[in-house]
Amino acid sequence: MPITISNINHTRKCQSQEQADLAIYVHWPYCLSKCPYCDFNSHVEQSVPPSDWSVAVRKQIEEGANFLGPRKITSIFFGGGTPSLMEPQIVGKIIDQIGQRWHLQENAEITLEANPNSSEAEKFADLRAAGVNRLSLGVQSLVDKDLKFLGREHTAREARAAAELARDIFAHSSIDLIYARPDQTMNQWERELREAIDLVGNHISVYQLTIEKGTPFYARQKGGDLSIPNDDRAIQLYQQTQSLLSSLGLPAYEISNHAHPGCESQHNLAYWLYKDYLGVGPGAHSRVTSGGRIYALSQVRSPAKWFRESKVGNFVESRPEALSLLQSTREMVIMGLRLHRGISKKWFKNRTSHLLDEMLDPNILRDLSVNKFIINNTEKVQLTARGRPLLNAIIERLLP
Repeated sequence: MPITISNINHTRKCQSQEQADLAIYVHWPYCLSKCPYCDFNSHVEQSVPPSDWSVAVRKQIEEGANFLGPRKITSIFFGGGTPSLMEPQIVGKIIDQIGQRWHLQENAEITLEANPNSSEAEKFADLRAAGVNRLSLGVQSLVDKDLKFLGREHTAREARAAAELARDIFAHSSIDLIYARPDQTMNQWERELREAIDLVGNHISVYQLTIEKGTPFYARQKGGDLSIPNDDRAIQLYQQTQSLLSSLGLPAYEISNHAHPGCESQHNLAYWLYKDYLGVGPGAHSRVTSGGRIYALSQVRSPAKWFRESKVGNFVESRPEALSLLQSTREMVIMGLRLHRGISKKWFKNRTSHLLDEMLDPNILRDLSVNKFIINNTEKVQLTARGRPLLNAIIERLLP
């Protein structure tokens, strides 16, 4: 029998409002070129034609709706890859089907990731007409030589023009930037951030350049041909980013994300708050609640294989089993500590029927608290300003 999400043994129970809400992620797997730092599931060769990909995605939405039953859709996110390569008509059809199968809230956030290339920017108005109301623009840098280093296809001038256009067309827009680039100084970064603020709509995501295994940058670093700022300089750049953006009215609400108050990404908050989300498309992941149990689903990564499997409704790589309490706790802590508000102990108790303090080593919690890396009180566990740049190391201690 094909392995589908409908094969999961479950009995429907009353769901909390948190579980009745659902975010949907749609993965478009194609790019014009592969950036040398990218380890996402993206491909240059379009092994599945866009029309066939669209049919398969909509089939999976149908299957997801049959499995999950009535839900309220709070957000839709088209990610990739480079989703702005899609024709707006395809985007519109997917949004329409989601609205037909579930209750798509009138104020639902519908985001699409885009590149600033002029050819893609020409689609912005049509994407807005198709139902997209928030654009996430992959600027990455406003310095031409660094854009070339990062393997980006656009220029700084195109980035500025696309950001201004997005701000005019969409109710909400965001830009991405990458820092800790080779030879980057704090003065240079401050100038770039200040210029970005003049372009940003109401949200900015700022990521440290990291070298991931399997990428061209990893091979260059191993061969001694690439050097990026050391940890101390990266922390200085991070702290500079936090301080400057906050002073300019864009405080951080998550490790890498800043927004005007009230303009936070609702879709990303669904991940960090461990709400239900359904991922459709090659390599997409899901966390969904059914019968009071949390299931982790993953899609076949290869677009060609994913499409072949879709013809028999076989979207899931292996038969899913409900996550254990330990597994779900680990995910909740990893995601929740990213938020500046931290993890609410009351929320954790309501979600799991267990106390967060019972799930974490009290000696490690005490040590991290005494050394001012975390705040641990009766209400929450939260990273301090000192602890945020060391998130990964802190998680390794809390969740060995």
